[in-house]
Amino acid sequence: MGLNLNYTDPDTFTFQAADFYPFKNTAEIDRCRAITKEDILAMNGKHPGNPHIQLDVMSDEDDEMLMLMDIVKRIVDSDREDKKVVMIMPNPCPLYKKAAYILKTLNVNCRNVKFYMMDEWADEDGNVAPLSYRAGFGNAFCRFMLSGIADLGFKEENFIYHSNKNTPDFSKMLEQDGEADIVYSGPGWPGHLAFIDPVEDWFKPTMEEYLEQVAKVAHLHPLTIAQNSLHGSFGCSGDISKVPPMGAMMGPRDAMRAKDVLDCHDITTAGTRVAWQRLTSRLCIFGKPSQDVPASILQLRDKPTHIVMTHSIAETVEPDYYFQY
Repeated sequence: MGLNLNYTDPDTFTFQAADFYPFKNTAEIDRCRAITKEDILAMNGKHPGNPHIQLDVMSDEDDEMLMLMDIVKRIVDSDREDKKVVMIMPNPCPLYKKAAYILKTLNVNCRNVKFYMMDEWADEDGNVAPLSYRAGFGNAFCRFMLSGIADLGFKEENFIYHSNKNTPDFSKMLEQDGEADIVYSGPGWPGHLAFIDPVEDWFKPTMEEYLEQVAKVAHLHPLTIAQNSLHGSFGCSGDISKVPPMGAMMGPRDAMRAKDVLDCHDITTAGTRVAWQRLTSRLCIFGKPSQDVPASILQLRDKPTHIVMTHSIAETVEPDYYFQY
């Protein structure tokens, strides 16, 4: 039997995804994968299922500027209006350095600002990494943000970072502060929100129970560990052995009760066109809300939610048999 060198039928080999892959609804995966960039642009800023969600597609530069200016504006307003602002912060380190520089240049008083760190690393026994851990999110926030505004009236007690002491009371402290004014977020490879991964530590019998869960220390999904092995703090080299296996994080209730959410879908692999987020983002934004896709719960919010996709993440998902591997 001779080789058929023109054979291009994609349906000659079928299989089920690997067991560890958290997204099990293949019909929903296929539906979301088929959403093209043109489909997303045609939505004209409106989410197809929730009027509280503003959905925008923009350049990488505009996406970064949006988050940067949102951070700065909220802090400037807290000074001008002399009111507290409570912000849940993720880990886009260089961006914080820019925010601190602007605040310092404008001499903005940060006395009313309260920062909560979204998440942090933990070891195999659930011990949360200390602030001295250089790959830690709290450590990065201190270096890039707090060091730049230390002389602008910021109060050390207004920095709430995850620790063995703080994490059990994290959500209670948020409640006492009137909940977060803003959560800045963006999904991870397994669809996580903060480090809320699709793992047994989080699953509940009903979505109602799931959404009421508070901050805690939990195991991380293998895809979260693989994703982070590609990031700078761990050498951009796939060194999974350097990535901690657990994390401390806010709970779903903290995201659902926040007054505002800015959810940015913008991660490519070191600025290339390769993006693990391209399919995951579609599942988070357009897929049926599910505990298997934690960030999809943002679709259930009844408060202002701004979701941004960069052009790269919005690009149509399609194979490239020339690039191949």
